[in-house]
Amino acid sequence: MDGDVAVGVKRGSDELNMYSSSPTPLTANGSDSKKQRLDESPPSRVLHIRKLPNEVSETEVIALGLPFGKVTNILMLKGKNQAFLELGTEEAAITMVNYYTAVTPQVRNTPVFIQYSNHKELKTDSALNQRAQAVLQAVSAVQDGSSPSSDPGVLDLAPPPSPVLRIIIDNMFYPVTLDVLQQIFSKFGTVMKIITFTKNNQFQALLQFSDPVNAQQAKLSLDGQNIYNSCCTLRIDFSKLVNLNVKYNNDKSRDYTRPDLPTGDGESVNKDHSLLGAISPLSAAAAAAAAAGRVALSGSGVSGVLLASNLNEEMVTPQSLFTLFGVYGDVQRVKILYNKKDSALIQLSDGNQAQLAMSHLNGQKVFGKVMRVTLSKHQTVALPREGLDDQLLTKDFSGSPLHRFKKPGSKNFQNIFPPSATLHLSNVRDAVGEDDLRLLFSNSGGTVKAFKFFQDRKMALIQMTSAEEAIQTLMDLHNYDMGGNHHLKVSFSKSTI
Repeated sequence: MDGDVAVGVKRGSDELNMYSSSPTPLTANGSDSKKQRLDESPPSRVLHIRKLPNEVSETEVIALGLPFGKVTNILMLKGKNQAFLELGTEEAAITMVNYYTAVTPQVRNTPVFIQYSNHKELKTDSALNQRAQAVLQAVSAVQDGSSPSSDPGVLDLAPPPSPVLRIIIDNMFYPVTLDVLQQIFSKFGTVMKIITFTKNNQFQALLQFSDPVNAQQAKLSLDGQNIYNSCCTLRIDFSKLVNLNVKYNNDKSRDYTRPDLPTGDGESVNKDHSLLGAISPLSAAAAAAAAAGRVALSGSGVSGVLLASNLNEEMVTPQSLFTLFGVYGDVQRVKILYNKKDSALIQLSDGNQAQLAMSHLNGQKVFGKVMRVTLSKHQTVALPREGLDDQLLTKDFSGSPLHRFKKPGSKNFQNIFPPSATLHLSNVRDAVGEDDLRLLFSNSGGTVKAFKFFQDRKMALIQMTSAEEAIQTLMDLHNYDMGGNHHLKVSFSKSTI
């Protein structure tokens, strides 16, 4: 074993007996003294894992600890369906226990139980535990990037495929966000970390499960599937990496085991939202069905209603929300809440559009306030009885001619991008020049930084100083009547000028 493995206190049999008959840390019929002893175990870098499935491998147990740091020792108790896992530091063990308090750890789709051991380090009998030590050495070698021991017995015990998948998205007409990936893949197990990047002009991601078996299941089920109709095809392979090193939690990378990481680029990440799919199985399944829609995942009947909160109640109107959320789906109804005017319900055509709007608009600054967007428990937005909505807080847009996604295969499906400072203008009237458009967008309260016409002059790019300004001008000027029945079309662009 490598030099990091600690040896010391001999394992006590009383600890094993204490847990062997208890199915959960706090069983209803357990004695008070047993509960107390379980509750009061002080933090230790040695963790006790119970209720493991039969025939579990050492690698599967080690995989539970790998996302949190170096695993320095393991002891398997196969007859008791238990194991002890020693991490490199107590801090890593505390992070692991805290994480698995919120997210039930699973091995082979079976919930397992993890708690601190009474021992501060493991001393293992090398003769009895030789196989486990060999696997640990092999995994550590791969994790450290060195070659495993040349002992053929150790190489035979090389771990099954990595818990890390490499994902390439082909034919990417719609943006695929980090949250969408998390929600699709979390159907197959606990997603620990994701890193997204562009390589060879292709959007790619590295995604780490808590367990290599879950990675294998996800690859078998999703490789070759489309996220959306006829596009965004998933190409999935195992990565050579065993553990991802994530430095920042933002829209490019996320470590779900470390919600305390900085964003690294000044963006604010709503931590509750980032953990939404991981902590709540219901929302993960719902979001998977909504975002993945047509990937073969369950969860039909997902609500298309969103709750937007922390709105600027002095500025926001049903019309402005219709226009903004309409970038990502066909908004049917909007209701600003009578008793809480900084919140609104927005009903889109289906759960797929609602998920798309939520993933792009949650955390965006609108009229000076950071808007929060979550899935609502409501299935529809009710219209008020006639004559009761004297403040015009609810509006029905179901018959609106402004829906962008009514026509199947419309080019609008290919132009869905996150809010950015650059806007794409189309349907520009012939007589309208650059100065006219600059003036129009400046009068809407923003500052135009750059402008560029496309060759036919029916389309243009216009760059504001910030995404917030672009959101405001889009809400004001999408469908602006330029005369002669020419209505200006405004959407977010992925380009810069």
